[in-house]
Amino acid sequence: MLNKSKLALMALTLGAAALVLVGGVSARTHAKTAVFKAAWIYVGPHNDGGWSQAHDQGRLAVQKALGSKVQTTFKENVPEGPQVSQVIDSLVRDGNKIIFATSFGFQGAMKAAAAKYPDVKFEMATGTYTSKNMSEYFGAGEDAIYLSGMAAGAASKSGTIGYIAPFAIPEVIRHANAFALGARAVNPKANVKLLWTNSWFDPAKEKKAAESLKAAGADVIGQNVDSPAAGQYAESAGIPWVGYDSDASKFAPKQWLTAAVYDWGPYYTKRVRAAMGGSWKTGFYYGTMKDGMIKLARFGPAVSAETKAAIAKKAALFKRIPGAEFTGPLKDQSGKVRIPAGKKMTVQDLYAMDWLVQGIVGSAKG
Repeated sequence: MLNKSKLALMALTLGAAALVLVGGVSARTHAKTAVFKAAWIYVGPHNDGGWSQAHDQGRLAVQKALGSKVQTTFKENVPEGPQVSQVIDSLVRDGNKIIFATSFGFQGAMKAAAAKYPDVKFEMATGTYTSKNMSEYFGAGEDAIYLSGMAAGAASKSGTIGYIAPFAIPEVIRHANAFALGARAVNPKANVKLLWTNSWFDPAKEKKAAESLKAAGADVIGQNVDSPAAGQYAESAGIPWVGYDSDASKFAPKQWLTAAVYDWGPYYTKRVRAAMGGSWKTGFYYGTMKDGMIKLARFGPAVSAETKAAIAKKAALFKRIPGAEFTGPLKDQSGKVRIPAGKKMTVQDLYAMDWLVQGIVGSAKG
């Protein structure tokens, strides 16, 4: 039998356990409600092998770095139109306190949402608008694209290189220009044939574009679109391929050359942590090769040691001087000098670029 002292001790023990249990439940409930929610909006699938996948890897980096303190989510395949506003409204209703939109066509909806929801932080990739609670970010992808253009120029025997592009906006135009400048740096007589798809992600169009470019004489294919469809075609056709956004070498193991890639994780982690801690501020961020946001993917088997050495030398320059490739003299397609000798284009100049450099065959109008 239990004596009174033992019963009293059990009562005290059970009472303490109950208090611990209640405290534990309370703590877990509090933690659950205090979890910081962050969301991303993608124009394509989160696993597209390109642009959206790179951003989603950044989202996953946030989740890994901040653990249970943060809950991340994403919306994929969101068209650039009225639906964006509906998606944002839904994310705000779900309690997301910071929203990252990752396609230029989302900017109008993001701008309106920032005014509508002053207590939510908005971040726009590739955009141009900022406000008290809306920030803009991107990176000097053109530097790594130039390097990938060097690989393409070195791989071309005919001097005709195909380039698949989505929309005729300054972002894409400067990228196409950087690619062509890089190609002509190692192959001065090279021409880059530009073919517009008017879509960020459309594997069928991208494959058809690659087929058309090959039929037009291109013996190397590059791209600024999001899927690896062109690379899969290049692999089957036996022609070298330069990707974009992500390392997609697995889709064309024999024909892969390299690609400009983005490492969004550090930026996203920093910004979410700042929003959680109350130190978030609006602004404009342009990542570089020096800070690690912009990188070059692994080289494929066909890239020679000589080409790698030339690329490494130029990469060292870009780490010291981002955007160095856009230093004059630079001529447009007609041969007119657009940037005089010694003058370097600013980021603002690049954001307004609406002309194509000498060596590109195609229209800047799309």
